[in-house]
Amino acid sequence: MGWIGEQIDSVKSVQFRQLVTQAISLGMIVTSALIIWKALMCVTGSESPVVVVLSGSMEPGFKRGDILFLHMSKDPIRAGEIVVFNVDGREIPIVHRVIKVHERQDTGEVNVLTKGDNNFGDDRLLYAHGQLWLQRHHIMGRAVGFLPYVGWVTIIMTEKPIIKYIMIGALGLLVITSKD
Repeated sequence: MGWIGEQIDSVKSVQFRQLVTQAISLGMIVTSALIIWKALMCVTGSESPVVVVLSGSMEPGFKRGDILFLHMSKDPIRAGEIVVFNVDGREIPIVHRVIKVHERQDTGEVNVLTKGDNNFGDDRLLYAHGQLWLQRHHIMGRAVGFLPYVGWVTIIMTEKPIIKYIMIGALGLLVITSKD
């Protein structure tokens, strides 16, 4: 083989090194994103500092596809605030406005009742069976800001998974074929 064999081995080793470098770079990007997400969780006090509005129940204030920024403090929740909450038995959080606050005299625990701005009635039909109020542990955070329309990327990739796979494939192809 001689000189030709050495050249082929040299090309193979460069491609392997380039592939390893790209894999490490991708790993660093993913790790950085996770670190930023965890830092946001610590700063905001919310288990999910950013959520996407998935329905039209809060129109005209928030439209489907808007991204909300959440913060959860120890301050009492007040009527009129927009909160994001989880309901037992449902995996997708809900964005609605607090319409009533009920403080229990015996424990001092605060319970809230919510309603979507665009809905006719309160959310008791959305709560778990027999549940009339939300407790503090159901609430993920209060809306403190939003970006309109940016969440449509998430909605489209969730509702049309083929688009997600095409985008992942295209990005993977881009990473593999790019040169340093």
